[in-house]
Amino acid sequence: MSTTEQPKIRIFDTTLRDGEQSPGASMNLEEKLTIAAALSDLGVDIIEAGFPIASPGDFEAVEQIAKTIRGPVICGLARCSDQDIDRAWEALKHSHSPRIHVFLATSAIHREFKLKMTADEIVLRAVAGVKRAKRVCDDIEFSPEDAARTEPDFLCRVVEAVIQAGATTVNIPDTVGYATPAHMGRVIHTLKNRVPNIDKAIISIHCHNDLGLAVANSLAAVENGARQVECTINGIGERAGNCSLEEIVMALRTRNDHYGFQTNIVTKRLVPVSRLVSSTTGLDVQRNKAIVGRNAFAHEAGIHQDGMLKEPSTYEIMRPEDVGLVKTDLVLGKHSGRAALSDRAKQLGFDLTGEQLQAVFEEFKRVADRKKEVYDGDIMAIIQSQLHGTLTEHWELSDFAVHLRRGKSPMFQLKLSRAGESHEIELEDGEGPIDAAFLATEKLTGVPMNCREFKINATSLGHDALGEVTLSIEHNGHEYRGRGVSTDCVEASLVAILSAINRIPSVQ
Repeated sequence: MSTTEQPKIRIFDTTLRDGEQSPGASMNLEEKLTIAAALSDLGVDIIEAGFPIASPGDFEAVEQIAKTIRGPVICGLARCSDQDIDRAWEALKHSHSPRIHVFLATSAIHREFKLKMTADEIVLRAVAGVKRAKRVCDDIEFSPEDAARTEPDFLCRVVEAVIQAGATTVNIPDTVGYATPAHMGRVIHTLKNRVPNIDKAIISIHCHNDLGLAVANSLAAVENGARQVECTINGIGERAGNCSLEEIVMALRTRNDHYGFQTNIVTKRLVPVSRLVSSTTGLDVQRNKAIVGRNAFAHEAGIHQDGMLKEPSTYEIMRPEDVGLVKTDLVLGKHSGRAALSDRAKQLGFDLTGEQLQAVFEEFKRVADRKKEVYDGDIMAIIQSQLHGTLTEHWELSDFAVHLRRGKSPMFQLKLSRAGESHEIELEDGEGPIDAAFLATEKLTGVPMNCREFKINATSLGHDALGEVTLSIEHNGHEYRGRGVSTDCVEASLVAILSAINRIPSVQ
């Protein structure tokens, strides 16, 4: 059977809902819109945009994504309650292809300790929720929360009832990452064989990674009849995370001989979208992460290097180009033009609008004037900074100077602007230039803060590489993330500090 004739697995991305529930990974509206657009370009079939009733911010994000993103189905989560479902529809109603995703726990432990409901009450509530959602939306997904620990007989009963009530997709969550591949395969197999109306709905799978089995469990579900996989970019999510989108997609593609399914994912965009989500959330991708990790296609052992030189397939089962990595790293310089930069951006997986290209080009020229050679890593850092750096800046860096003497506190001069007004300060304090940058910014803005996390990475090779600073500050008991890029690490730190400060609601 050719791949054009093969059945497809629907990819349901929940990065903006379950993924955002990772501690410290919350995103603002503009960042969510940027990621939603990237997911659309990636080719995901369904975007779970959020949980509309959770907060006004979540509602606004789902509403704006529903209004602006075309292509994928736009989904909103809701509990089986009238208020949740009505709120979800209010956010989703402008979408060209909306879906309401209702859920209710079904396992004995949840029934007894969390919901304090009988099995009969659970069935009635689930059916009522699906029916209410069905009144306003044709596309309804139902999830029996903690399905992997639900008694098979009862799970079959619930699934049959919600399909009868109008559910078009039935999602089977391994909510706490308890299942094994054989276990999950049996659950899906049981539903396929014992639920009489199962052919009227798509079976979906949603696996958590507490035992490191989310991808394996999802593949087992596919082998037994699931036709939708719920996953996140980089596998982010509650606790140990979710099934990783890039891993499930490349497993299906690379082992197409075994699974016999295809997806709509444009795999060359996997690495760019992975890096976008990582830089936006501040959650680093581990070096040895499958598919998108820095070492995923790196070879150091002599035997491996020898084999790679003779035939790449000796030690690589995928081509790096297929997931968005490029072999040529040295790219552009200060004499390069806008067209060359646009072409390179496309090769790296970014299709920039005219306005975005102009902003990236201006920053590229500024960097190119300070570096002889601009690498792919530098270009990607610049692009990502501009793509999700559209947050309205309230405090902006105008200028700074730092004078260092061994054994002495730095002399730090800082000039910021806000609403067209200039603010300056000079102090001699701190244990070094970064500490002094924090202290000067704190005094000048009047925003007290504690630095909870500070990371700096080189974006490419060479002593003149761009420094990418990501940090987290605490203010009034809440954490706010910031990011800055510059060839000067102090400047990158100041930009990152201001980026975090500008996220604080009281500052806006």
